[in-house]
Amino acid sequence: MPEGKRRPFKRFFYRGYEVHQLVDLSNAELVALMHARARRRFSRFGVRNKLVTRLINAKKKAASGSKPEIIKTHLRNMIITPPMVSSLVGVYNGKGYILVEVKPDMVGHYLGEFALTYNPVKHGRPGVGSTTASRFIPI
Repeated sequence: MPEGKRRPFKRFFYRGYEVHQLVDLSNAELVALMHARARRRFSRFGVRNKLVTRLINAKKKAASGSKPEIIKTHLRNMIITPPMVSSLVGVYNGKGYILVEVKPDMVGHYLGEFALTYNPVKHGRPGVGSTTASRFIPI
C-alpha cells in the first residue's frame, strides 16, 4: 500500500443499521432487531436504564477526545445496547473488575462474555504424578 493512502475505517452494521442509526431507534424497534434470547429478556424485564444512563452521563462529562470514566458493575447478564457503545465498563468477574471498552461489534452480546471468570489453561510439560512410571522409584 502506498504511503500517502490510508484505508478507510471499517463501518460496522448491526442487522443493516449503522451505530448512529441504532441509537436513534426506540427501544421497541431495537428489541425487534435483537436475537430471540434478548427479545425475551427485554419483553420480560425491560431495558436496565440505570446502568445505561450512568454510562451516557459519563460519556457526556468526558472532554471531547478523551475516554469517559469507568463505571463498575456486577451486571454480567446485561445485554449491550447501542447507547453503551464507546464507554468503559468495569465488569466484576468474581475476584475483581475487568475493564471492558464497549465497541460497536459488541451490540447484542452480554457484558459477562468479555470478562472471563477463569484463567485459560496454558498446557505445558506433564508434572510429577502424571504417569505411572513417575510413581515407582526403586531403592
